[in-house]
Amino acid sequence: MSALDYQSRLAISDDIYHIIKKEGKTAIMVTHDIAEAISMADRVIVLTKRPAVVKKIYDINLTNKSNPINNRKAKEFSKYYDMIWRDLDVHIQ
Repeated sequence: MSALDYQSRLAISDDIYHIIKKEGKTAIMVTHDIAEAISMADRVIVLTKRPAVVKKIYDINLTNKSNPINNRKAKEFSKYYDMIWRDLDVHIQ
């Protein structure tokens, strides 16, 4: 989905989210977009740099979880975003 414009990406994320929930299926999504991961997932797994090993697992519990767009408005969203950002091996000066 990385080649899509932002609006199309959100619309497709919404469709995928609802299909997975409706069918009661488990899906593994690989993304570098923290907001996308939090808004779509029940669990986010942060990996280390190569060789990748699990660094931390977050169970995502958002209030009023409904769809990826509204999930980004949940009061807990920024807390998860900040914690995951700190766990990434990214150093900005």
